[in-house]
Amino acid sequence: MNDLSACPLDCYDACSIVYDGVKLRGLKKGFTQGFLCPHLNHYEEFARIEKPTYKGEDITMDEALSHLKNIIKKSDNILHYRGHGNFGLMQEVTDYFFASRGATLTDGTLCDGAGEAGIIAGRGHNDIMSPQQIAKSEVIVFWGRNPHTTSSHLLPLLKEKQVIVIDPVKTKIASQADLHVQLKPHGDLQFAMLLSRFLCIEGSVDSEFVGRCAAEHEDFYELTQTIRIKAVLEEIGATLGDIGRFLEIINGKKVAIICGIGIQKYLDGADVMRAIDSFAALLGLFGKEGCGVSYLGASRAGIDSPFTVKAKKVSKVDTKFGDFDTVFIQGTNPLNQMPDTARVKAELEKVENLIYFGLYENQTSKMADLVIPAKTFLEKNDIRSYYGTHYMSLMPKLKESTIGISEYELARILCDEFGIELKKEDEYIDHFKSLSHEDEDGLLKIKGRSEISYEDGFSTDDGEFAFLDTVDVDFNMRDDFFLITCKSPSSLNSQFKIDDKVYVNSSLGYIEGQMLEVVSKTGSVTLHVGLDNRLRADCVLIYSGTNGVNNLTTCKRSYEGNSAVFQENKVKLTVI
Repeated sequence: MNDLSACPLDCYDACSIVYDGVKLRGLKKGFTQGFLCPHLNHYEEFARIEKPTYKGEDITMDEALSHLKNIIKKSDNILHYRGHGNFGLMQEVTDYFFASRGATLTDGTLCDGAGEAGIIAGRGHNDIMSPQQIAKSEVIVFWGRNPHTTSSHLLPLLKEKQVIVIDPVKTKIASQADLHVQLKPHGDLQFAMLLSRFLCIEGSVDSEFVGRCAAEHEDFYELTQTIRIKAVLEEIGATLGDIGRFLEIINGKKVAIICGIGIQKYLDGADVMRAIDSFAALLGLFGKEGCGVSYLGASRAGIDSPFTVKAKKVSKVDTKFGDFDTVFIQGTNPLNQMPDTARVKAELEKVENLIYFGLYENQTSKMADLVIPAKTFLEKNDIRSYYGTHYMSLMPKLKESTIGISEYELARILCDEFGIELKKEDEYIDHFKSLSHEDEDGLLKIKGRSEISYEDGFSTDDGEFAFLDTVDVDFNMRDDFFLITCKSPSSLNSQFKIDDKVYVNSSLGYIEGQMLEVVSKTGSVTLHVGLDNRLRADCVLIYSGTNGVNNLTTCKRSYEGNSAVFQENKVKLTVI
């Protein structure tokens, strides 16, 4: 017998799964198209935490829960720091308990907040451009996005389409593209501005769209004229030929611009996203079939969570863990994933009771006083939404296990102990399911969402698209090396098979396997050299999740969106 579920992981694709009791397979219907990503193909090969521990000693689950209850009873100042290692909606039940208990939660993001802030500033809200619409496009622009690594289910949609790639790395999709512009990192804002300027010069602006939905387009064109063409092109590593070829390919076509999160890992990340959006608005890409700009859409749009309780919050980016006597960490690994690792470690060392609740051993679990293993997605009931599609998927319990405890069961035990009302698990899942309806394939589509993004217009104050209106680029584009911290093909952040190299272009003269110290204003890390001629010679690539990479990154927050800015610092290299 085959049962249906969905991948819980925080990624663009989030596969729909068929489970036969032994092996995971991709659902043939819908976006998954019958195949799974590399992570799910090897999901059960990675060792998980099987036993709770306290002060480094194995204990029973009953003993762990007893320790947890006692810690909470004695704690006056608790922080609940929850990540998105599991994207199920039932994960929020722990937020409900801790907020009801008076604990502090977190706000902001380590991922996509600056880009979303830019989208909301221009469009009013963050709609999803669905894969069904991407499939109807004629040209796909991958702007800082590597689908072979982060969204492989988009690849079948590329058949008979022209492809443009803007990326400082010559990825596999870039090598196959009709045009690859190998920009310097952080050159995206100025390149988008120049594309917009030449679009206006050529008279290729969608006059009907801007006349109806984007009245400020002439002011934006004037802003693009402040960009010095020759000097800026030289600075960002592009040419007039790149601009001409780009505009030639998209002329008169249905265009989908698919953006990755790397473009906005800067203090001005919101402006980078707004510049790309502004170019798309001049093209009239919003509200039309097969056209649009795809980023991380608002996965919770149309979803009313019963777990929302008003609570005090602190930033997830530069959290002062030491301000709390108890910190409960769930589904994340801040000692690897948060910026400025030295600061994070120093803060966590101040915490009297550090608790880790999750699946895998990592840097944070090793430091924790109390470790509580979680259930896998196959061993509990959940339901999830997506930031890449308009659907949600049931994730029923398909496997028995004596290992770990589910988020709901943990919250139920704690709510019972502290006199907090909690409904039955099925009631919450039924509530989330009621926010959807079955489509013709029997899949759950969230109610109230338009298939064509922005078909009903923008939700800005005046209902029109709001163009980027100022430009203040203040980033060193010349000295030292750019640091790129993109996703690894073998891991998802700090989960699964973690990389251990620093990648550089062979033209720099380093030797494969040589030890390099990589130094930024924040800290340093020593790694083996990996030679990779897909990189620009002025770039250094260290995959997200690599141990020590966030010694190099600043804990500053983006100007808008309360987001981490992992690529704001540049680095120097020294042979060890």
